[in-house]
Amino acid sequence: MANKLRYTLSLRVYGEEKIFGPGIAELLERVDETHSLRKAAMGMGMAYSKAWRIVKTAENALGFPLLESSVGGRGGGSAHLTERGRRFLVVYRKFESAVHAYADEIFEDLFGEDAE
Repeated sequence: MANKLRYTLSLRVYGEEKIFGPGIAELLERVDETHSLRKAAMGMGMAYSKAWRIVKTAENALGFPLLESSVGGRGGGSAHLTERGRRFLVVYRKFESAVHAYADEIFEDLFGEDAE
């Protein structure tokens, strides 16, 4: 029997260059959970320097900070999403969800019983 058909869809937001996509969205969600960019990056198997660079590139392109951080000390530093960063992440996830729902519907309509 032939494999059922499926598709993949990955959404990215561009300005002059790629600004935001599923990778940075996951990174920010992990920062929100761990309160640490370093821990979030480690959890994704990403170097801290790359995570920092991705966030800074997005912030520069968007024109507002996504994260605010405090320098370590005895208890270590921490990072948190800014209010505007949190709103942008929520809007991105809503957009992603709506596009996927629409794409699922179209895929089913066009490929019918061949789809998973």
